[in-house]
Amino acid sequence: MEQENTISERPVPEAEPVAGPETVPTAGRPAEPETAPTTAPAAGPEALPAPEPDAAPAVVVPGAEPDAAPATAPAAGPVAKRPRGRTALLVAAAAVLGIAGGTAVGYDVQAGRAPTPLPALSQPDLAYPAKALPPGKAPDPLPASQDRRARTDGDLRKLIADRPAGWSNGGESTLPIHDGWLSPDVYARSYEKEGSMYEYFLENDVRRIAGATWKRGQYRTAETYLVQFRPSAVQGAQDFVEGQLGYMPRPDVGAGNDGDAIKGSSNGRYYLYGVEREPGYMPVYHARATAYRGDIAVDIHLYDTAPIKKKDIRTLAEKQLERL
Repeated sequence: MEQENTISERPVPEAEPVAGPETVPTAGRPAEPETAPTTAPAAGPEALPAPEPDAAPAVVVPGAEPDAAPATAPAAGPVAKRPRGRTALLVAAAAVLGIAGGTAVGYDVQAGRAPTPLPALSQPDLAYPAKALPPGKAPDPLPASQDRRARTDGDLRKLIADRPAGWSNGGESTLPIHDGWLSPDVYARSYEKEGSMYEYFLENDVRRIAGATWKRGQYRTAETYLVQFRPSAVQGAQDFVEGQLGYMPRPDVGAGNDGDAIKGSSNGRYYLYGVEREPGYMPVYHARATAYRGDIAVDIHLYDTAPIKKKDIRTLAEKQLERL
Protein backbone atom coordinates (compact mmCIF):
# COMPACT_ATOMS: atom_id res chain seq x y z
CA MET A 1 0.00 0.00 0.00
CA GLU A 2 1.47 3.24 -1.06
CA GLN A 3 1.88 5.97 1.51
CA GLU A 4 -0.62 8.74 0.95
CA ASN A 5 0.79 12.08 -0.07
CA THR A 6 -0.42 14.59 2.51
CA ILE A 7 1.30 17.64 1.04
CA SER A 8 -1.06 19.97 -0.76
CA GLU A 9 -0.24 20.71 -4.35
CA ARG A 10 -1.67 24.21 -4.16
CA PRO A 11 0.61 26.90 -5.36
CA VAL A 12 2.05 29.01 -2.52
CA PRO A 13 1.01 32.62 -2.93
CA GLU A 14 3.75 35.06 -3.31
CA ALA A 15 4.49 37.30 -0.37
CA GLU A 16 3.46 40.84 -0.80
CA PRO A 17 6.25 43.32 -0.93
CA VAL A 18 6.93 45.09 2.34
CA ALA A 19 8.06 48.63 2.41
CA GLY A 20 11.62 48.96 3.53
CA PRO A 21 14.76 47.13 2.66
CA GLU A 22 14.41 43.92 0.73
CA THR A 23 15.46 41.54 3.51
CA VAL A 24 13.34 38.58 4.55
CA PRO A 25 13.60 37.29 8.10
CA THR A 26 14.52 33.67 8.41
CA ALA A 27 11.75 31.44 9.64
CA GLY A 28 11.97 30.71 13.32
CA ARG A 29 14.45 33.55 14.06
CA PRO A 30 13.55 37.09 15.15
CA ALA A 31 13.94 39.79 12.66
CA GLU A 32 17.18 41.68 12.90
CA PRO A 33 16.87 45.44 13.42
CA GLU A 34 16.81 47.49 10.37
CA THR A 35 19.99 49.28 9.54
CA ALA A 36 20.00 52.97 8.96
CA PRO A 37 20.23 54.08 5.34
CA THR A 38 23.64 55.14 4.19
CA THR A 39 22.27 58.30 2.62
CA ALA A 40 22.35 61.58 4.51
CA PRO A 41 19.08 62.57 6.18
CA ALA A 42 16.96 65.21 4.77
CA ALA A 43 17.75 68.77 5.64
CA GLY A 44 15.88 70.20 8.53
CA PRO A 45 15.80 70.05 12.27
CA GLU A 46 15.73 66.61 13.66
CA ALA A 47 13.89 65.78 16.85
CA LEU A 48 16.20 64.54 19.55
CA PRO A 49 15.03 62.52 22.53
CA ALA A 50 15.06 64.29 25.88
CA PRO A 51 18.18 63.45 27.84
CA GLU A 52 17.74 61.42 30.99
CA PRO A 53 18.49 63.11 34.26
CA ASP A 54 22.17 63.09 35.32
CA ALA A 55 23.10 61.82 31.83
CA ALA A 56 25.40 63.65 29.49
CA PRO A 57 23.70 65.02 26.34
CA ALA A 58 24.10 62.93 23.24
CA VAL A 59 26.25 64.21 20.42
CA VAL A 60 24.83 63.73 16.94
CA VAL A 61 27.40 63.04 14.27
CA PRO A 62 26.28 63.28 10.65
CA GLY A 63 26.48 59.94 8.88
CA ALA A 64 26.57 57.89 12.14
CA GLU A 65 24.24 54.95 12.63
CA PRO A 66 21.19 55.67 14.78
CA ASP A 67 21.68 52.63 17.04
CA ALA A 68 25.30 53.45 17.86
CA ALA A 69 25.92 54.64 21.42
CA PRO A 70 26.25 58.40 21.51
CA ALA A 71 29.67 59.72 22.36
CA THR A 72 29.82 61.05 25.92
CA ALA A 73 32.33 63.42 27.49
CA PRO A 74 34.87 61.69 29.71
CA ALA A 75 34.14 61.99 33.40
CA ALA A 76 36.62 63.93 35.58
CA GLY A 77 39.01 61.47 37.41
CA PRO A 78 40.19 61.70 41.08
CA VAL A 79 42.87 64.24 41.88
CA ALA A 80 46.26 62.62 42.70
CA LYS A 81 47.32 63.19 46.31
CA ARG A 82 50.84 64.09 47.39
CA PRO A 83 52.71 61.23 49.04
CA ARG A 84 52.63 61.54 52.83
CA GLY A 85 56.25 60.35 53.50
CA ARG A 86 57.90 62.98 51.34
CA THR A 87 57.37 65.82 53.82
CA ALA A 88 58.66 63.69 56.73
CA LEU A 89 61.79 62.79 54.76
CA LEU A 90 62.43 66.41 53.92
CA VAL A 91 62.07 67.42 57.58
CA ALA A 92 64.36 64.57 58.73
CA ALA A 93 66.98 65.45 56.14
CA ALA A 94 66.87 69.09 57.19
CA ALA A 95 67.30 68.08 60.87
CA VAL A 96 70.31 65.85 60.09
CA LEU A 97 71.93 68.57 58.03
CA GLY A 98 71.30 71.07 60.84
CA ILE A 99 72.90 68.81 63.48
CA ALA A 100 75.88 68.03 61.27
CA GLY A 101 76.37 71.72 60.46
CA GLY A 102 76.08 72.72 64.12
CA THR A 103 78.60 70.07 65.18
CA ALA A 104 81.08 71.18 62.55
CA VAL A 105 80.72 74.82 63.58
CA GLY A 106 81.13 73.88 67.26
CA TYR A 107 84.34 71.95 66.60
CA ASP A 108 85.67 74.84 64.56
CA VAL A 109 84.92 77.35 67.33
CA GLN A 110 86.45 75.10 70.01
CA ALA A 111 89.58 74.53 67.94
CA GLY A 112 90.13 78.26 67.67
CA ARG A 113 89.99 78.85 71.44
CA ALA A 114 93.07 78.97 73.63
CA PRO A 115 93.59 75.88 75.89
CA THR A 116 92.29 76.23 79.45
CA PRO A 117 94.75 75.02 82.12
CA LEU A 118 93.45 72.26 84.42
CA PRO A 119 93.44 72.71 88.20
CA ALA A 120 96.31 71.22 90.18
CA LEU A 121 95.83 67.63 91.34
CA SER A 122 97.25 68.33 94.80
CA GLN A 123 95.39 70.97 96.77
CA PRO A 124 97.05 71.53 100.14
CA ASP A 125 94.36 73.98 101.21
CA LEU A 126 91.93 71.08 101.61
CA ALA A 127 93.94 69.42 104.38
CA TYR A 128 92.04 68.80 107.63
CA PRO A 129 92.43 70.15 110.17
CA ALA A 130 93.71 73.43 108.82
CA LYS A 131 96.10 73.75 111.75
CA ALA A 132 97.88 71.03 113.66
CA LEU A 133 96.42 70.32 117.06
CA PRO A 134 98.51 71.47 120.00
CA PRO A 135 100.52 68.85 121.89
CA GLY A 136 98.39 66.77 124.19
CA LYS A 137 95.19 67.48 122.27
CA ALA A 138 95.66 64.85 119.52
CA PRO A 139 93.60 61.67 120.04
CA ASP A 140 95.47 58.55 121.05
CA PRO A 141 95.66 55.72 118.51
CA LEU A 142 93.36 52.80 119.04
CA PRO A 143 94.80 49.96 121.10
CA ALA A 144 95.64 46.74 119.29
CA SER A 145 92.70 45.04 121.00
CA GLN A 146 90.33 47.39 119.13
CA ASP A 147 92.27 47.96 115.92
CA ARG A 148 92.28 44.64 114.11
CA ARG A 149 94.28 46.06 111.22
CA ALA A 150 97.10 47.05 113.60
CA ARG A 151 97.31 43.45 114.79
CA THR A 152 97.22 41.80 111.39
CA ASP A 153 99.68 44.27 109.84
CA GLY A 154 102.36 43.15 112.27
CA ASP A 155 104.29 39.92 112.30
CA LEU A 156 101.81 37.27 111.19
CA ARG A 157 103.88 34.53 112.84
CA LYS A 158 103.11 36.03 116.26
CA LEU A 159 99.41 35.38 115.69
CA ILE A 160 99.95 31.62 115.72
CA ALA A 161 98.67 30.15 118.98
CA ASP A 162 101.24 29.17 121.62
CA ARG A 163 102.51 25.64 121.65
CA PRO A 164 100.29 23.46 123.90
CA ALA A 165 101.72 21.85 126.99
CA GLY A 166 103.37 18.51 126.31
CA TRP A 167 104.27 19.45 122.73
CA SER A 168 107.69 20.38 121.34
CA ASN A 169 108.70 22.50 118.39
CA GLY A 170 109.66 20.86 115.12
CA GLY A 171 108.51 17.51 113.92
CA GLU A 172 108.28 16.09 110.43
CA SER A 173 106.17 18.51 108.37
CA THR A 174 104.45 17.74 105.08
CA LEU A 175 105.62 21.14 103.76
CA PRO A 176 108.96 22.94 104.03
CA ILE A 177 108.64 25.90 106.41
CA HIS A 178 111.52 28.42 106.47
CA ASP A 179 111.68 30.64 109.55
CA GLY A 180 107.92 30.36 109.97
CA TRP A 181 107.02 31.45 106.39
CA LEU A 182 105.74 29.65 103.29
CA SER A 183 105.34 30.92 99.75
CA PRO A 184 101.97 30.38 98.03
CA ASP A 185 103.39 27.84 95.58
CA VAL A 186 104.80 25.75 98.45
CA TYR A 187 101.54 25.84 100.40
CA ALA A 188 99.62 24.83 97.25
CA ARG A 189 101.55 21.52 97.21
CA SER A 190 99.41 20.23 100.07
CA TYR A 191 96.42 20.06 97.69
CA GLU A 192 95.71 17.46 95.07
CA LYS A 193 95.50 20.04 92.26
CA GLU A 194 98.39 22.23 93.31
CA GLY A 195 98.47 24.14 90.00
CA SER A 196 94.85 25.21 90.33
CA MET A 197 95.31 26.19 93.99
CA TYR A 198 98.41 28.27 93.22
CA GLU A 199 96.46 30.08 90.49
CA TYR A 200 93.58 30.60 92.94
CA PHE A 201 95.88 32.24 95.52
CA LEU A 202 97.30 34.62 92.93
CA GLU A 203 93.88 35.61 91.59
CA ASN A 204 92.52 36.27 95.10
CA ASP A 205 95.48 38.44 96.19
CA VAL A 206 97.04 36.21 98.84
CA ARG A 207 99.35 38.37 100.95
CA ARG A 208 101.45 36.01 103.05
CA ILE A 209 101.37 32.60 104.75
CA ALA A 210 102.83 31.74 108.15
CA GLY A 211 103.18 28.22 109.56
CA ALA A 212 104.38 26.25 112.55
CA THR A 213 104.81 22.53 113.38
CA TRP A 214 104.75 20.78 116.72
CA LYS A 215 105.50 17.26 117.83
CA ARG A 216 104.17 15.09 120.64
CA GLY A 217 105.40 11.60 121.30
CA GLN A 218 106.99 9.65 118.49
CA TYR A 219 104.47 10.00 115.68
CA ARG A 220 101.92 12.70 116.48
CA THR A 221 102.51 15.98 114.66
CA ALA A 222 100.44 19.16 114.32
CA GLU A 223 100.68 21.77 111.55
CA THR A 224 99.11 25.24 111.78
CA TYR A 225 98.90 27.61 108.80
CA LEU A 226 97.63 31.20 108.71
CA VAL A 227 96.79 32.42 105.19
CA GLN A 228 96.29 36.18 104.93
CA PHE A 229 94.66 37.93 101.94
CA ARG A 230 94.78 41.53 100.78
CA PRO A 231 91.63 43.68 100.77
CA SER A 232 89.78 43.35 97.44
CA ALA A 233 86.32 43.06 95.97
CA VAL A 234 86.21 39.44 97.20
CA GLN A 235 86.88 38.63 100.84
CA GLY A 236 89.68 36.18 100.25
CA ALA A 237 89.77 34.43 103.63
CA GLN A 238 86.04 33.79 103.68
CA ASP A 239 85.98 32.58 100.09
CA PHE A 240 88.92 30.24 100.70
CA VAL A 241 87.48 28.65 103.86
CA GLU A 242 83.99 28.26 102.41
CA GLY A 243 85.53 26.53 99.40
CA GLN A 244 87.32 24.06 101.69
CA LEU A 245 84.20 23.39 103.74
CA GLY A 246 82.28 22.75 100.54
CA TYR A 247 84.24 19.66 99.51
CA MET A 248 85.16 18.21 102.94
CA PRO A 249 82.02 15.99 103.14
CA ARG A 250 83.10 14.17 99.94
CA PRO A 251 84.85 10.84 100.65
CA ASP A 252 87.03 10.96 97.52
CA VAL A 253 88.76 14.28 98.24
CA GLY A 254 87.59 15.19 101.75
CA ALA A 255 86.91 13.62 105.11
CA GLY A 256 83.67 11.97 103.99
CA ASN A 257 81.56 13.51 106.79
CA ASP A 258 79.96 16.81 107.78
CA GLY A 259 82.32 17.42 110.71
CA ASP A 260 81.50 19.47 113.80
CA ALA A 261 81.30 23.20 114.47
CA ILE A 262 84.11 24.83 116.40
CA LYS A 263 82.92 26.33 119.67
CA GLY A 264 82.66 30.11 119.51
CA SER A 265 82.81 30.14 115.69
CA SER A 266 79.95 30.43 113.23
CA ASN A 267 82.07 29.50 110.21
CA GLY A 268 84.68 26.99 111.43
CA ARG A 269 84.47 23.19 111.51
CA TYR A 270 86.74 20.26 112.37
CA TYR A 271 86.80 16.79 110.79
CA LEU A 272 88.16 13.29 111.40
CA TYR A 273 89.32 11.38 108.31
CA GLY A 274 89.10 7.65 107.84
CA VAL A 275 92.27 5.69 108.50
CA GLU A 276 94.66 5.16 105.59
CA ARG A 277 96.30 1.75 105.39
CA GLU A 278 98.97 0.63 102.95
CA PRO A 279 100.85 -2.70 103.03
CA GLY A 280 104.28 -2.31 104.57
CA TYR A 281 103.45 0.99 106.32
CA MET A 282 101.89 2.00 109.59
CA PRO A 283 98.29 3.29 109.52
CA VAL A 284 97.82 7.03 109.19
CA TYR A 285 95.10 8.94 111.06
CA HIS A 286 94.28 12.47 110.01
CA ALA A 287 92.17 15.33 111.45
CA ARG A 288 91.63 18.84 110.12
CA ALA A 289 90.12 22.15 111.31
CA THR A 290 89.51 25.29 109.22
CA ALA A 291 87.97 28.70 109.95
CA TYR A 292 88.57 32.41 109.24
CA ARG A 293 88.77 35.70 111.12
CA GLY A 294 88.71 38.87 109.04
CA ASP A 295 91.34 38.55 106.31
CA ILE A 296 93.09 35.51 107.86
CA ALA A 297 92.19 31.89 107.17
CA VAL A 298 93.14 29.15 109.64
CA ASP A 299 94.13 25.68 108.47
CA ILE A 300 95.18 23.09 111.10
CA HIS A 301 96.17 19.46 110.43
CA LEU A 302 96.83 16.70 112.97
CA TYR A 303 98.54 13.38 112.06
CA ASP A 304 99.21 10.23 114.09
CA THR A 305 99.62 6.49 113.73
CA ALA A 306 97.07 5.99 116.52
CA PRO A 307 93.42 7.04 116.44
CA ILE A 308 92.79 10.76 117.01
CA LYS A 309 90.00 11.97 119.27
CA LYS A 310 87.72 14.85 118.38
CA LYS A 311 88.77 16.87 121.42
CA ASP A 312 92.40 16.80 120.28
CA ILE A 313 91.76 18.70 117.04
CA ARG A 314 88.98 20.79 118.59
CA THR A 315 91.28 22.08 121.36
CA LEU A 316 93.91 23.23 118.85
CA ALA A 317 91.29 25.01 116.73
CA GLU A 318 89.64 26.81 119.67
CA LYS A 319 92.94 28.14 121.02
CA GLN A 320 93.96 29.42 117.59
CA LEU A 321 90.68 31.29 117.11
CA GLU A 322 91.01 32.80 120.60
CA ARG A 323 94.41 34.13 119.61
CA LEU A 324 92.95 35.84 116.54
